[in-house]
Formats: sequence, C-alpha cells, structure tokens
Amino acid sequence: MSKKTFNTPSRRAFLAGSAALLGAPAIAQNVPAGQAERDPNLTVRRNISSFRTLDWRPYFDNLNKGAILVDIDSRAVHYWNADETIYKLYPSSVPLTEDLTRRGRTRVTLKDPEPDWRPTPSMKKRNPEWPDYIGPGPQNPLGTRSLHLSWTYYRIHGTHDTRKIGRRSSNGCIGLYNEHIEELYEMANVGTQVLLI
Repeated sequence: MSKKTFNTPSRRAFLAGSAALLGAPAIAQNVPAGQAERDPNLTVRRNISSFRTLDWRPYFDNLNKGAILVDIDSRAVHYWNADETIYKLYPSSVPLTEDLTRRGRTRVTLKDPEPDWRPTPSMKKRNPEWPDYIGPGPQNPLGTRSLHLSWTYYRIHGTHDTRKIGRRSSNGCIGLYNEHIEELYEMANVGTQVLLI
C-alpha cells in the first residue's frame, strides 16, 4: 500500500477558490464584476432582469378609466386601475421587428370576449399559406380575450402559443398568457388609456 499525504489548502487558495465560485453566476450572466444592478435606462436584453414594478406618474397625467403601459423593451404590460387600488404586471410578447412596432398613446376601443382572427393584408402577403380566418377557440392566435386599440389591427390579446410570451414574436400586437388577458379584460374598460414605449 502506498501512503498518500493530504495537503491542506492554504488560506490564499481557499479564498481564490471561493471568489471563483461566488463570481461564477456573474460570469455566466455576463455581468461585469462589482456591478450588482444595471442602469434601468439601458436597453434590456433579458426579460427576467428587467421585470420590475413601475409608478404610473412618469407616463400618465391621471388614471381616469385606468391605464395600461406596454414596455416593448422589457416585454412587460403594466396596469393601474382608476382609484390606484390595483396594480398588475404581466409578461408579454412584442412585435418581431421595429417595422412592426408602434409606439405612442392610444386607448382601448373594444373588448372582445371571443376573438376571431384574420391575418392583416401585410401578414397575408408575407405568409400566403396562412388561413384567411380562424374562429374563436383554442387554436385562435388571439387567445381567449382581446382588447382592441384605436390603431387599426393593433390589440392586446391572449395567445394559443405560450412560447411567444417574453419574446419578440408578434406581427404588431401585444400578447399575454390567456389567464392574464382574461384578468386584464375584466379590469380594463373601453376608454382605458394605453401607452406603448
């Protein structure tokens, strides 16, 4: 039998190993050493790191009829009711490209409890194989509820494809999980102000 000696690690080796172990999550996330938080004004790359509550005051003058803020960069939808007793934050899908993205102020003009779907003319041109119509139901791309905005073809709606949430994946609309759009649908009113930033 051979005798093996066990060398106790030095304090320096222990500290270096501990620092490497503690720094691994930051390296894996590509976060510079010593930087615990990012500047919220920088472009967001990961939805999870930017998912934070917001105050309505920098975006709206009042909460008459409630307010919906859609943050395209962080892929989040914020809702405040008129008397400030309810605040909700939902993950969302956003348009695929800047060409499809619309920003600015609009409002809810119609609440559709059973949306049906028709591709827009530009969607049909890009994807001629798509069907001309899908009625309400589980395979409907607009999900179980839809809030129509004052801009033609733009909506906040559910989705039958939950893989889209948190991604740039829509042709212009803002998508939510069906359970989230059902909740928002019950709280939002026709006339609710909407801001897409």
